Amino acid sequence: MNLEFHYWYFTSVLSTKFCDDLIAYGKSKQEQVALVGGAQKILEEKQKLSKKDLKNLQKVRNSNVAWLNDTWIYNEIHPYIHTANKNAGWNYQWDYSESCQFTKYSKNQFYGWHCDSFLKPYDNKNDVNFNGKIRKLSVTVSLSDPKDYKGGELEFDLRNRENGKPHIVKCKEIMPKGSIVVFPSHVWHRVKPVTKGTRHSLVIWNLGYPFK
Repeated sequence: MNLEFHYWYFTSVLSTKFCDDLIAYGKSKQEQVALVGGAQKILEEKQKLSKKDLKNLQKVRNSNVAWLNDTWIYNEIHPYIHTANKNAGWNYQWDYSESCQFTKYSKNQFYGWHCDSFLKPYDNKNDVNFNGKIRKLSVTVSLSDPKDYKGGELEFDLRNRENGKPHIVKCKEIMPKGSIVVFPSHVWHRVKPVTKGTRHSLVIWNLGYPFK
């Protein structure tokens, strides 16, 4: 799928109070090791990750997360998703947001190259909000002041599909506190290792039925 805009951003649109309140709220929740698809499957089968499983996971992703699903958070972020979807010309149909992922990246933590979409739609017959849907739009919110950490840059790979060569772009627009970046969930991206301090962010995946 070719895109004119691979991401759409809003710089410093959220108040310092909102960001600080969200960080405090996220910290008050039960923290857990962030997983990827393969590790999630292992956890479902074994109920617990072995040291080897954890080591393999941390080659791909090393961060800590907590899950939030409060209306006041969605009410603040949703208008920006709608605006980005329209202004970027994607016009994707979506109707549900997954739980918000509050993420903490401390020194040496990172998330390697990945995309947020899966190969198949969700298969969850017991939940109409998920069943048969795919991730269409991803959102990253910067909650930390860039003075509080180093590294941790969000990067996109906008490679040309004709030659397949990487075209890596550093998303500088996300760095100011209170900034928001919206992008199609199939776009590849990564978070580089934090080298100093702690970076807090919020991620939301937004679902809709497969493209027709």
